[in-house]
Amino acid sequence: MKRLIALSAAPLLALAVFATTASADPIVDRQALMKDQGKAVGSIAPIAKGEKTFDAATVMTALKKINDDAQKLDPATLFPAGSDTGDTTASPKIWEDNAAFVAAIDKYKADVAAAVAADPKDLESFKTAFNQVTQNCGTCHQAFRIKKN
Repeated sequence: MKRLIALSAAPLLALAVFATTASADPIVDRQALMKDQGKAVGSIAPIAKGEKTFDAATVMTALKKINDDAQKLDPATLFPAGSDTGDTTASPKIWEDNAAFVAAIDKYKADVAAAVAADPKDLESFKTAFNQVTQNCGTCHQAFRIKKN
């Protein structure tokens, strides 16, 4: 009986997984990922600015979160052709010069991973790593994002 129930449920589970994947909206997915990264960056920006006291554990938690999200940035999945219209600030330059866009994402991923690997133990080493990471954010947003009015 258990085997019959399991075999009956398998096609339904496969259909549910397919429906979830097939209905994924790359614009919504990439915006959620960017917002999540923005929250993590925002949580440690005051430390880099000297507005909050340096705390190595807080810094590493945020850097790891940023890195986890950065590694999920897959240009082919999150920025497929046709996802340049609708509720998005993605610039057409993403698709016009996709090689440069992919290179910018790859650099960002590498720099965030390096920041985590550096494991900053003091404010100065953190600021160096953090500035490199956020410089990538700014560069990519300037080149590949339409400014909101």
